[in-house]
Amino acid sequence: MAVRPVPSVPTPPAELEPWQWPEAQWRAIVDHVRAGRALRPSVWPNGARCAVALSFDSDHETNELRDGGKSFGRMSQGQYGNRQGVPRILTMLKKYDVPASFYVPAVVATLYPDEQRRVVAEGHEVAIHGWIHERNSILPAADERDLQMRAADVLEKVTGVRPVGIRTPSWDFSPNTLAITREMGLLYDSSLMADVDCYELLMDGEETGIVELPVEWIRDDAVYFSMLRFGGLRPYTPPEGVFDIFRRELEAAHAEGGLFQLTMHPHITGYRSRIWILEEIIRHAQALGGVWFATHADIVRYVKKAC
Repeated sequence: MAVRPVPSVPTPPAELEPWQWPEAQWRAIVDHVRAGRALRPSVWPNGARCAVALSFDSDHETNELRDGGKSFGRMSQGQYGNRQGVPRILTMLKKYDVPASFYVPAVVATLYPDEQRRVVAEGHEVAIHGWIHERNSILPAADERDLQMRAADVLEKVTGVRPVGIRTPSWDFSPNTLAITREMGLLYDSSLMADVDCYELLMDGEETGIVELPVEWIRDDAVYFSMLRFGGLRPYTPPEGVFDIFRRELEAAHAEGGLFQLTMHPHITGYRSRIWILEEIIRHAQALGGVWFATHADIVRYVKKAC
C-alpha cells in the first residue's frame, strides 16, 4: 500500500520590512492621524501678543501602579505630588493670579478627590489623563475606549465639571485614540507634537473637529529631572539649564506672536529647589508684556472662534 505524503502546511508570507512596504501601506499609516491647518490667531485676547498655557500632569502613584509595580519608595515619591507638589504649585499660581490645566488619571482623582476639587475651585482646569496612566498603544481598542470614557465620568463626579480635553498618559497615542476622543465629543487633545501652535486634527484625511494643543519633550520637566534607580536613569540637567530652555521657548513664542505651552509634574517640579523655575517663567512672561495666561481649554475655545 502506497504511503500518502503528509500535506504541507502553507507558510504565511514573511512580514515585510518597512523598506519593502508599498507606498499605500506607509502612506496609510502616516495619514491616519495628521496635522491639519494651523490655528494661530492674528491677535490674542485683550490685544495680547502671546498665549501661555501652563499644565501639570498629576500622575502621583500611577507612575508605579500602571506597570503593576509595588515599590513603596516610588509610590511615596508620587504621594509627594499630593502632599507637597500640588499645594506649592497652587500657591504659586494664586500668587500671580495665573490659571493652568491639570491632567489627572482617574485613579489619582479617586485617591485625592479634595485635591481636584481645590484645583477647580481655584479657577483651574482638570482634564483627562487616562485611568491609571496606562499605555494606550498596548491596549485593545475596546479597553482603551472603556477606560477613557470611565475616566471622564470619574473626573466629572469628583469635580462637578465634565472635562473637555485629554492628554494621553505618557503622550502615548494609539490608532484608536483620536476616534474615541471624537466619539466622546471632546474639544481638544494635548498629546501630539506636529507644531508649536494649535492645529486641527485630521483622521484619514478628514477633519475631526478636534483641536490639538501640542506638547513637546523639550518643554517637559520630566525629561530633565526623572530618576529611576534600577533603570539607570539619572537627572543630567541642572535647574538653571532647564529654566534657560523654557525661557528661550517662551521668548521665541512671544517674538512670533504664538503659543508657549509647558508641561510640568507636581512630583518633579514641586520641590523647593525647582519650584522657582515655575515662578521665574511666570515673572519673565509678565515682564515681556502682552501675554495672555489661560487654561488649555480656554485657548482652544479662542482659536476655534478666531481662526
